[in-house]
Amino acid sequence: MSEAYFRVESGALGPEENFLSLDDILMSHEKLPVRTETALPRLAPFFLERSAGAETDNAVPQGSKLELPLWLAKGLFDNKRRILSVELPKIYQEGWRTVFSADANVVDLHKMGPHFYGFGSQLLHFDSPENADISQSLLQTFIGRFRRIMDSSQNAYNEDTSVLVGRLDEMERGLFQTGQKGLNDFQCWEKGQASQITASNLVQNYKKRKFTDMED
Repeated sequence: MSEAYFRVESGALGPEENFLSLDDILMSHEKLPVRTETALPRLAPFFLERSAGAETDNAVPQGSKLELPLWLAKGLFDNKRRILSVELPKIYQEGWRTVFSADANVVDLHKMGPHFYGFGSQLLHFDSPENADISQSLLQTFIGRFRRIMDSSQNAYNEDTSVLVGRLDEMERGLFQTGQKGLNDFQCWEKGQASQITASNLVQNYKKRKFTDMED
């Protein structure tokens, strides 16, 4: 008999992802724009379309602009060897940070990046001079959206929330579901349903067998 799947919490807001978390696995495959600071031998067939611009040894030329999965960019990034440099995705650049500081609630975060907070936190790994501004923007965006998310989760009980939830980052969706579960549990408690004790299947089956034996 298979056991129920228990969701593994994301570690993306910390220094490293949790690779037992499905959310982190998906997040680590999101693409990150990079620029090669040195030639990458024999890798052109994997990264350049039809090996355009490749050197004679199928190397990715220095200065090439690529889009790599986050996990690969983190693995290749090295301040000392300077294999590649990372370009900030637009959603984390100054222009969008200004939008978030004005009114974070108007942005469709899921459309811009379904793992906005986790991916943004992992960008701090690359030692950008804008890291302090990015981390502050992530924090203030979360604070600005948190109250509305939780208020909506408490006031949209038994209603269609697909439009609202569709605009949320994956972490925000988890918060919304937690809020609705808390409301549901509270309402069950008010109705006296939270403390109901029911007989186990084992006891019920035993009573049925005992009743059958008495009839015989």
